[in-house]
Amino acid sequence: MKVFADILDTVRRCGPVVHCITNYVTVNDCANIILAAGGSPIMADDVAEVEDIVSLAQALVINIGTLNSRTVEAMLAAGRRANCLGRPVVLDPVGAGASTLRNNTLQRLLQEVRFAAIKGNISEIGFLAGEDARARGVDAEGASLVTEGNLKDAASMARRLSESTGAVVVISGAIDIVAHADGVWTVRNGHPLMARITGSGCMSAAIIGCCLGVLPAEAPQACLCAVSSMGVAGEIAAENMANAGGGTGSYRALLLDAMSMLDGPFLTCRADVKYL
Repeated sequence: MKVFADILDTVRRCGPVVHCITNYVTVNDCANIILAAGGSPIMADDVAEVEDIVSLAQALVINIGTLNSRTVEAMLAAGRRANCLGRPVVLDPVGAGASTLRNNTLQRLLQEVRFAAIKGNISEIGFLAGEDARARGVDAEGASLVTEGNLKDAASMARRLSESTGAVVVISGAIDIVAHADGVWTVRNGHPLMARITGSGCMSAAIIGCCLGVLPAEAPQACLCAVSSMGVAGEIAAENMANAGGGTGSYRALLLDAMSMLDGPFLTCRADVKYL
């Protein structure tokens, strides 16, 4: 566990530049969580410059939450350029299965771009894996959340998608799953309030980009660091909110505060990561 927790300190020391082509609902949250983790965000999405911008970055994050025809080509161009440069690329397939545009774009992205990590909720990952998953906005359906009862099936699905894409696959939820050919891990950190603010999943993908940016050759460990960091920060934010009072707006700010003050040794003590 200490090995992946140390990655967070490396992020703070190295300050990786993370290029995000993300959705306009959560773009500010993603930029701020990257800054809180110690990285440097660039939120450029015009096709005329994305290839130049990604060449300056250590990682690329593609989030299709507010997809439009203009950004599709930018995502593809940036992804291909990142692959040529050897930069890790993260895919957040928000709302996979919800529309023809979204589904066709995901098909093109998976065909034309090599991803180091794919992060989504169970419905989104299920869709990409060819399962009978239905999208409901950006949230996993209540009937298809990862639970102790379906944990092994969800882990198997994530591992199959990892084997077919070569990416580390992260399923976010009350129990997070990180799957790779090397194995499958569970992360039992986080707090229910994380589901009450928009953008916590997008922020998680951004942190994955930070961690991959400093350790691209160790993608499973980078993803474990990112997922557990977000979960632990979510727990700390909830504890601080309980002490100070407040609501979901306060929680969002406290989540950023918690991430900004998190370090490797504390993460080592607090992370609940197990090999499945």
